[in-house]
Amino acid sequence: MWAELLPVGRSAATGGYRRHAWNSADAECRAWFEQQARSRGLAYGTDRNGNQWAWHGDPAAGNAVVTGSHLDSVPDGGAYDGPLGVISAFAAYDELRARGAEFTRPLAIVNFGDEEGARFGVACVGSRLATGALDREAAHALRDADGVRLPDAMERAGHDPALIGPDPELLGRIGAFVELHVEQGRFLPEGRPVGVAGAIWPHGRWRFDFHGEANHAGTTLLADRRDPMLTYATTVLAARKKARLAGALATFGKVAVEPNGTNAIASLVRGWLDSRAPDEQTLGHLVAGIEQAAVERGGRDGVLVELTRESYTPVVDFDGPLRDRLAQLLDAPVLPTGAGHDAGILAAAVPTAMLFVRNPSGVSHSPAEHAERADCHAGVTALARVLEDLACRPS
Repeated sequence: MWAELLPVGRSAATGGYRRHAWNSADAECRAWFEQQARSRGLAYGTDRNGNQWAWHGDPAAGNAVVTGSHLDSVPDGGAYDGPLGVISAFAAYDELRARGAEFTRPLAIVNFGDEEGARFGVACVGSRLATGALDREAAHALRDADGVRLPDAMERAGHDPALIGPDPELLGRIGAFVELHVEQGRFLPEGRPVGVAGAIWPHGRWRFDFHGEANHAGTTLLADRRDPMLTYATTVLAARKKARLAGALATFGKVAVEPNGTNAIASLVRGWLDSRAPDEQTLGHLVAGIEQAAVERGGRDGVLVELTRESYTPVVDFDGPLRDRLAQLLDAPVLPTGAGHDAGILAAAVPTAMLFVRNPSGVSHSPAEHAERADCHAGVTALARVLEDLACRPS
């Protein structure tokens, strides 16, 4: 399975992946998922928001155990973030079937759409829509960098955008959701290939618009400039300092400039801030401090600063009894994480847990992202034990 999926959406120039929501690479990934489901005799379908499902047993019976993750990527992302969880889900199911496991609850494998938010700027679109965390009107207003609306992109890919919206009937069928994911960071202790997630830090995305005045780079005196790039650069440095002092994280990883000419002073700089913290109060104070620093600097530069919150996820504490059950079953450490996941969105609606597979370098969202094969196998074995414990008769 890994070898089949590995080349899909991979850039020959960077080695990274460009599997963005509803593009051609995403379509190939979705076709791969459908083929994997049908080859196992699983009932395949998509929900109203385009998420893909593969069912063993009757979905309508309720109290189902669900596992899976996502197949899309950040721009030039790595091979493991998302796909490891989907591949491991199919492999764990195969292991249970090979052992002759008898299922007492329905089991489903899921591929959630647009988890990374690389194209339309909002993370976990598929799971947010299903839970109502993202409403239909807001979803229909999302546009990519080329101005393509989310519903138009979905329609071109063969999904009816009129269907999107909260899906309480589907969520009501789920008794537990367990997502396996490559670790992002290096928190697993030596000799422990698999861990259990305890909580997800609160996090969000904010867009800073720095409005200045376009002018000639070669003729405009420094004192006469209203240069938004200067305000933006100072804000980036302020974000780093304030995050360090707060014990939190703040990253400007995306920027857009108008008119984007080498010999032109910019009229507008847009910078996107990703920020995360151990608690919501710290995160709120951090973002407010970054905004204040931007506005103060903008006042000196003659630049207007506007801030828009594009997405926000509060702290997520995974289901305590389920988390503890898995940690005891696997004798695994419980870890915090600063990364968002579909599991974090679903946690508001259904009992949810996560497993992490060791990442030796801690690098993620990069072509260098990696997990050793033996650790991936350990992840499959652990997930199979979890699914057997939750969904099968004792052996």
